[in-house]
Parts: sequence; C-alpha cells; structure tokens
Amino acid sequence: MAGHVFLETINLTKRFGEILAVDSVSLRVNTGEIRGLIGENGSGKSTVSSMISATHTVTSGEMLANGQPYRPKTSRDARNAGIAMVVQEMGTISELTVAENIFLGEETRFKKNGFINRKAMNSAAQKALADIGATDMDVSKPARAFNFETRKLVEIAKAIYFDPTLLIVDETTTALSHSGREILYKLIADFKQKGKAVLFISHDLPELMQTCDCLTVLRDGKLVAHIAKDEFDESQIKQAMVGRKIEGDYYRSDFDSTYGSRVALRASLSVNGLDSFEIILHDGEILGVCGLSDCGMHQLGRALFGLDKGKSGTVTFFGADTGIEKTIGSIESALDAGIGYISKDRDTEALILPASIKENLVLSALHKMGRVISPKKERDFASRQIDHLSIRCSSMNQPVAELSGGNKQKVSFSKWIGNGSRVLIMDSPTRGVDVGAKTTMYQLICRLKGEGYAILLISEELPELIGMCDSVAVMKDGKITARFPRSQDLSESKIIEHMI
Repeated sequence: MAGHVFLETINLTKRFGEILAVDSVSLRVNTGEIRGLIGENGSGKSTVSSMISATHTVTSGEMLANGQPYRPKTSRDARNAGIAMVVQEMGTISELTVAENIFLGEETRFKKNGFINRKAMNSAAQKALADIGATDMDVSKPARAFNFETRKLVEIAKAIYFDPTLLIVDETTTALSHSGREILYKLIADFKQKGKAVLFISHDLPELMQTCDCLTVLRDGKLVAHIAKDEFDESQIKQAMVGRKIEGDYYRSDFDSTYGSRVALRASLSVNGLDSFEIILHDGEILGVCGLSDCGMHQLGRALFGLDKGKSGTVTFFGADTGIEKTIGSIESALDAGIGYISKDRDTEALILPASIKENLVLSALHKMGRVISPKKERDFASRQIDHLSIRCSSMNQPVAELSGGNKQKVSFSKWIGNGSRVLIMDSPTRGVDVGAKTTMYQLICRLKGEGYAILLISEELPELIGMCDSVAVMKDGKITARFPRSQDLSESKIIEHMI
C-alpha cells in the first residue's frame, strides 16, 4: 500500500536550446509504490528521470523530496536526498575496477593514513554485489573485462549500496540477462515491501503491467495520463502513448518459413564462448538466435563481424552479384563484403555519440560515395536516411548523444541499410525502443527479407524471435541445442526448455 509522497515535481520543464524536451510535468511518487513511467522514444521519460537524479539541470519548475525543496546539482546531492538511478546506457567506466566503479566519488570511506585501503574497498564491493545476488565476479578486475549485462549488475549494486528511498530504473531490464532480470525484479519487490519507492521506466508493456502499481504516460514532453493498476489495458495504454489507436500485432502475420536457396554467409568457428560453432544464413532468411546471457550468442555476432580476435575457423561471405567468396577476418573485410552489425551496446560500439547524426550515418558508406565526397552528397545521404526511418531530431547536425534511446537505435539501424549491406547481424536491435519505433523496425525487417537480405537476429526477447524469424536457433554453452521452424504453435516454453 502506498505511503506518503516522497518525490513531487511541479511544472518540471527542460529545454535543450530551442527544443522543449519536457513541458510542465507534475507527478508524485509515493513510498511503498512502484510507479511506471512510459511513453514513446523522445517523450521525455529519460529527461525527467535525469533531472530528478541530477544528470540534467532543470530549466524551470520545482521538485520536492520528502516534503523539502530539492534542487540537486550532482549525483551526490541526489544520493544524500535518498535518490539513486540506474541509467539506460553504460554507467560504468571501463578502465576502473568493479570496486572503483561502485565507490567512485566515495573513496574517502576507505582512506587511512592518506592511502586508499584497496583490500577494504574490494571487500565492501564484494558484499554490495552479494547483497543483490551477484556473487561470481572479481571486483579487482577492470569493468571492461565484463560483458554489458554484468556491468549493469555493478551499477545496480552501486545504487542499492547507498540505501536510497527512491530507486529510478531507466530501461535497465532490456540490458540484462534472464537471471539479471530476476535479480532486479526481486530488488524492486523488496523496495516496495520495505516502504520505499521505485520509478520504473520501460517499453515492455507486459512487464510494466505486471510489475507496477500505476503508470504515468508522457507524450511529446507532456504528461497525458495517470493510470491505476485496476485500469490497466494494453491497447488503451498504447493509445495514450502515441495519441492514436494501435490495432493488431506488429509482428509478421504470415507463418511461411521459406527463403532463398543461395547461401549468403557460412561460418564454422571457435572463439570466446563458441565451441566449434557452425551456422549457415541464406538470402531472404531471418534466422533468430537466443539463449541465456552466457550461451555465446552475443559473442557470435561479434565474431561474424570480425570484432573478436583469436578465433579459429572461417567466416565466408558469398557475393550475391559477383559470386565471389570472401573470408571475413576483420571489420574491414566485413565492411567490404557488405556485412552490417548492430551491436547490443550501441553507445560504445555502434555510434560515435559526440558526432552528429549526419557523420554517424555516412561513416559506413564513405566508400560508396566516390573519390571526392562532397558536403552535398553527405547531406543528401543523411537526409534520405533520416526520412526513411523517421528519426526525430532538430537537424542532421544534432549530436547523437542528445537523441532518445530509440532514435539512437534508428541511427545505428539506418547507417547499415543506407550503405547497402546485404547481410545484417542484429544484436538486440529493439532494445530500449518504444512500440511505435518497433513497428517501424519490424516492418523494415520484413521488407528487407522480401528484398533478399540475409538477417541474423540475436535477441533475448522470445516474443520478438517467435514473431519475426523463419527459424529460431537455441544456444547453450556455445552450441546450438535446438532449432525451431516458424510456426503458430511455437511457444516460449518450448524454447526455454532447451535454454536452461
């Protein structure tokens, strides 16, 4: 049962130059409550949470924390007020150890005689991770030694360590494995039971409807609805989000699993979590790959694109127009062959955040623009891609870092479509993307299939794989344990049996 109002925003407003990102948003978050915050990409969700957590400054409006005026300037101010946030993208520093990341800015806790007691810091970090159920981690190693999902657990442990009254979770579940999600769901439930508060941001409607006590809906920077749990209705929530009625499903409506006979890509390799792995991808095929986080599926995508070194075996591309076979051993050879890779970790591997949208879009297509690359060619190319995927931005010169998660993903998606890549490796392509953007991307994937593109779709979202793929390969311990053809009878439970 909800207690007293812990956080209140009154006409909270944020401008980025001429762009009004958040427009007079007033909301309350009570103790003993899990409040969902939902809206399309660019609706203002992350901006609201970033102002609350002091990542962004407030343009105008007020905030109250526990009844007192609240105007934080730093994350420490937010922490001192009892507020912690787990961000959507990467929130750890690669070169620092796990322990140093957890206690960044709080090193004096372990200072003695002018020196940092590393042993004491590591011990405290180990306990912080154990408290959330993450025990198998060497906290003395740098964060870069761990994958994206594990680093998210480090961020969660850091947020929980300082015992906040309000925990803000911004699109975190999409970055976690199945076991990681279970850890987070338990922590959220514990927060409610202890009379604390959670502001939960997600694009996963079933997840929100199951987890939250109420929903606050944003659209175009404005608050448009508060919805109590007994009023939850998926179609009405979607309509509130997008301002129009959305009917039907946005996955493929057919159950035809046929595709071209020509092989586009063949791989037989061993590398970092893959044990003598073999895969064949055809023209016009959408092959799904799933499994638990440590099964090797994310390493597969990296290896096929030439990102991971030290592999044995071969990855061979078969040119559709030339018929020439090419061995893929590096990123350069993958690009030359017409292979595109959408990384799960888009902010560090797929995009250059300080660069403009235009610069990101043309980067993978420079070799197609001729010897002399004119500014006009770049502008025309970028303009076509922005229009094609309806990327919401102030201009093509806007830094990618300023875009919402979904629009960032559209940029990473679009640069490969624009450069003519015929084999597309997509790792969690709809992570952090709203229902409207997902619809656009799914429609595009279907169109690309029809045009003969070969698509490898790696995802932890089983409904997505069942709904979009011609077949789904299940991975465990670096090997394929089962493969299911497209069928209206295929269920999540059938797939999970072979994952665990």
